[in-house]
Amino acid sequence: MIRYLLVPLALIAGSFVSVSSSSAAELELMVEIPQLNVSEYHRPYIAAWIHDGDQKVVANLAVWYQIKDKGSDVGTKWLPDLRQWWRRTGRSLTLPVDGVTGATRPPGQHTVSFSDDQPQLAQLKPGEYILMVEASREVGGRELLKIPFAWPGDQSQLHEVQGSEELGKVVLSIKP
Repeated sequence: MIRYLLVPLALIAGSFVSVSSSSAAELELMVEIPQLNVSEYHRPYIAAWIHDGDQKVVANLAVWYQIKDKGSDVGTKWLPDLRQWWRRTGRSLTLPVDGVTGATRPPGQHTVSFSDDQPQLAQLKPGEYILMVEASREVGGRELLKIPFAWPGDQSQLHEVQGSEELGKVVLSIKP
């Protein structure tokens, strides 16, 4: 008898979890780093942030840079090469930023997800915004991609842009 009671209780508990998690708005960002056939390859530094219509930064989502040893600032000295990000917000940050900064990524597709209760999106008011994704690579080039979007929106959104050099496909998915 107890066996039959536990199964329905587990199903009921699971349904409460799914109801509470589905009510939050979510933002998912997929960034593709292309495999480049060059003689001297270095992983790119990448920054992703959101700004409003006045070009004011309202959220930093990710900053991937070279992290050597704890306490070492070897990788941070090249962050100004992410020119737009650096000028808009980077130089005023104290790095590392918990939940934002991390190590560079190898070629491939990399996804980061955020819900509206996380620090990056908690203060984001409903409105029109632009997602900025910038990449810079040593002995390489720079690239900046922009994706306009509405937050949180009435329905699911899927936005995609294609980079041409340092970035591949960048996909922004928003679920209300």
